[in-house]
Amino acid sequence: MAANIELIKILRERTGAGIMDCKNALVACGDDVDKACDWLREKGIAKQAKKADRIAAEGLIAIHSCEKCGQTSIVEVNCETDFVANSDPFKALVKECAELVLKENYATNEEAVAGTSSLFTDATVKLGEKLTFRRFAVVGKEAGQGVGTYIHAGGKIGVIVLLAKEDPELAKGIAMTIAANNPKYNHMSDIPAELIENEKKIQLEAVKNDEKLKNKPEVALKKIIEGKVNKFFSESVLDDQEYILNPELTVANALKQSGNSVVKFVRFQAGEGIEKRVDNFVEEVAKQAGN
Repeated sequence: MAANIELIKILRERTGAGIMDCKNALVACGDDVDKACDWLREKGIAKQAKKADRIAAEGLIAIHSCEKCGQTSIVEVNCETDFVANSDPFKALVKECAELVLKENYATNEEAVAGTSSLFTDATVKLGEKLTFRRFAVVGKEAGQGVGTYIHAGGKIGVIVLLAKEDPELAKGIAMTIAANNPKYNHMSDIPAELIENEKKIQLEAVKNDEKLKNKPEVALKKIIEGKVNKFFSESVLDDQEYILNPELTVANALKQSGNSVVKFVRFQAGEGIEKRVDNFVEEVAKQAGN
């Protein structure tokens, strides 16, 4: 039975049927999940799951560029399981959403959700999971500007970066850097003043409680605090991060050498910020099997 635990979990999530019923269905259908779904329905065992109560924390990112209009869209669509996220029908759904966002020129997320609702109705029936259009962004370029895109891990992370000047290799490299390092800000000057002040207070208290620093002069302590604040935020600033195509350079240095600059960037990671339900499925199976 242990060999079928993952299939049992998938079947249970798709049908809402009990664990032992799912096991019996898989045995009867030679571990074919689709046939097992039909088997459970035929036996009247499959339940109508309450999809609204499920957590859609998996999913994919898709990017679509339109050369004619000079715009690039990025969307995140969520599902419940990685199994569905890796399926061709789900990938097709996410791709279609990215295309539709540009075609229909949605202004808000609410408009996008409403405009793509028919796609989700059909896909939900087909895939048997709760599916949600979570968010989108559109980046438009002006004459002379350049856009770089990057999709990582088959769609788990997506990035769009807009450069002041066209430079495909640089744009791709910076997009990859953003994907890897997840910066929150473009420049240090972009960080809200209240966040900097709060960090200064934190570092000030830390310095006061550091025995090694208590005898330092005030001027020196001020510089130490400033250095600690800058170091804390530098990890979140694109300018200060290592350029992934040449780790000897920071992104700021790579841009300076090319006479370019980042106008803006967008980074989506599938499921970020969504609290996932954690089930000890192995223990549940063992309990119901009487082990």
